[in-house]
Amino acid sequence: MNIAITFRQMNGTDSVKAYAHDKIAKLQKFLRQPMTAQVTLSQEGTSHACEVHVSSGPTHIHGSEAGDDVHAAIDLVVDKLEKQIRSHKGAHVTKKRRGPSAGEFAAQQPAGSQRGTRG
Repeated sequence: MNIAITFRQMNGTDSVKAYAHDKIAKLQKFLRQPMTAQVTLSQEGTSHACEVHVSSGPTHIHGSEAGDDVHAAIDLVVDKLEKQIRSHKGAHVTKKRRGPSAGEFAAQQPAGSQRGTRG
């Protein structure tokens, strides 16, 4: 796992660097291959922005968010990336297994044929 953190137009502190590293490192548990991430933290006026690009094998995911606080921006972008990884992984598994997605499966089932219901 390789995580590079860049600060633009702001002074970088060790605590912010450690916070960003810990949050981004948690994304590795959702990926099968080693992860490489580039994190860019910047400040425009009073707004802080966080931009992250994650590469793991053939998977490339990008997210950016802005917030009033640098910690809030990091949290928002990590949530966004986690959602993207879960979506990509679900689509990949469905494609690999050649089965219908959860929505398609639910649409195929008639309303009265639910198991476990008492009638």
